[in-house]
Amino acid sequence: MDLEEAKEFKERCTQCAAVSWGLTDEGKYYCTSCHNVTERSKEVINTGAIPNTKIQAISRGLKRKRKLEKGWDWYVCEGFQQILYQQAEALKTLGVGPELKDEVLHNFWKRYLQKSKQAYCKNPVYTSGRKATVLEDNPSHSDWDSEPDLLSDFSCRSFVESGTDSQPDGRLQKPFPISRASQSETASICSGSLDGVEYSLRKEKGIVKMTVPRTLAFCYLSLLWQRETITLSDLLRFVEEGHIPYINAFQHFPEEMKLYGRDKGIFAIESWPAYEDIYKKMIEIAKFLDLPRFPDITEDCYLHPNILCMKYLMEVNLPDEMNDLTCQVVKMTGIGEVDFLTFDPIAKMAKTVKYDVQAVAVIVVVLKLLFLLDDNLEWTLSNIAEKYNEKNKEDKPWFDFRKWYQVMKRSVDEKKQKWEEARAKYLWKSEKPLYHSSIDRAVVYKRREMVVSLQKQFSTLIDSAPTVEKKSPSSFQFNWTEGDSARTCFHGHGLQGILKKKGQSMTTKNSLYWLSTQKFCRSYCKHVTTYEESNFSLSYQFIINLFSFLLRIKTSSLHEEVSLIEKRLFKTKYSKTKKKSRSRKGRKY
Repeated sequence: MDLEEAKEFKERCTQCAAVSWGLTDEGKYYCTSCHNVTERSKEVINTGAIPNTKIQAISRGLKRKRKLEKGWDWYVCEGFQQILYQQAEALKTLGVGPELKDEVLHNFWKRYLQKSKQAYCKNPVYTSGRKATVLEDNPSHSDWDSEPDLLSDFSCRSFVESGTDSQPDGRLQKPFPISRASQSETASICSGSLDGVEYSLRKEKGIVKMTVPRTLAFCYLSLLWQRETITLSDLLRFVEEGHIPYINAFQHFPEEMKLYGRDKGIFAIESWPAYEDIYKKMIEIAKFLDLPRFPDITEDCYLHPNILCMKYLMEVNLPDEMNDLTCQVVKMTGIGEVDFLTFDPIAKMAKTVKYDVQAVAVIVVVLKLLFLLDDNLEWTLSNIAEKYNEKNKEDKPWFDFRKWYQVMKRSVDEKKQKWEEARAKYLWKSEKPLYHSSIDRAVVYKRREMVVSLQKQFSTLIDSAPTVEKKSPSSFQFNWTEGDSARTCFHGHGLQGILKKKGQSMTTKNSLYWLSTQKFCRSYCKHVTTYEESNFSLSYQFIINLFSFLLRIKTSSLHEEVSLIEKRLFKTKYSKTKKKSRSRKGRKY
């Protein structure tokens, strides 16, 4: 240890603030007061004394390696920002316009950072004892009173320029820098991020805490603002199919963003996103951000029930003629009105329509109007259609419910089996191992190497087939083509055997209808109604299960939406039941 050679180092000690340095045997500076050892080492000035000049190159390489092992000083919000950027890029490859990433999602995220007091404010809330200063490059961003305008043309590099752009010094540019942390700061021993420990413990009233599922809520809000042709069920299905990063999204972080310890509980996800959960989180975020009324959902918009009903009729192989009936139900119930469909977060009762669930609920109601779905009438009408089709093979075929049921059941069972197998085989472990602390890093990586090696050996022994390439994304899960003998296409089949002429219009032969819900739950209940399969016909169960699988939602959620459509369609029936219940309560004997 040489105290004389260490005199030229004048920085204060981060532990005791003293300026009294010595040199260790490895050439690193240490504080003589508190014995704190720094990462800084004494550089060799006289290169002439070194016999081999290659040592300089080796020294530079070691410094870069040590710098890489230490990594960036980064905050948790920057990790979520990386995930949002990846998801926005994935949506762009799916055909979504670039303005969703560069304008809409960028502004929503900027607004969230300001509302949660993490950036764009005078005193960002970070870890205790470490006050982060807001970037001074643009002073207007540090004003808490001036909220960022939605969809403004503000040119920020948050999502436009990602961390993938290389810099002259070989270090990746950090996307959307939030604060300028001093070089002397080091990440917490318990987490790779600077605020991982405190973020996991933080519970502030009125602040919506960011999580990985909420990144999907942000994406759907942006899609809804842009009125894109992707519904919430489509978004979650693309996540399952691996087209949008979600599970193990952290493994695509830049190498300099070290992630371990408490970061694991923040960024590691071990369950698939659920429709209802993301839907609730989307409304929660929209209210927290005080977003204004969204752009109107008009008749020419993809999210309008008339268009979505047409899409799902094609999806489940039902006749095209049914679209006229779905449009009539939409008009009679008033669910196609602009004010009903448009999301307004600042309204008194902030809620948005489940556009895809509502559309399939309308189709279920139409099927009940046509076939009653009581395990009796639908089969009687199928017998009539079957006899007509046998006698008139050259004419337009009548829709046969029984034949359609057989075709759809076989197709859905095959699709469901593949889906369940894919879920069972899914590898939850990430390629980038997670560890509890930097001390465990070497052990965890060694174990991971052993696991990968064993997997390769076993796959060679069992002669397993190579993994199938990921299929290209599609809005349709089922494809139906004319002339396929194995899978009959019913799109061109007619409804003549089910409808009858009444004056100049057509009406259903079936004049009966049963309500899915006789009595709705009280206002204090968390649900509108309940769904017990055994209480309903097998045909109704099949229809509900079919559409629930298509949208990856719970059967109870679809049954509830069907009940709400019926409540709007049969107002008089429900008003009569209310009057009867009141009169019964009023009687006293």
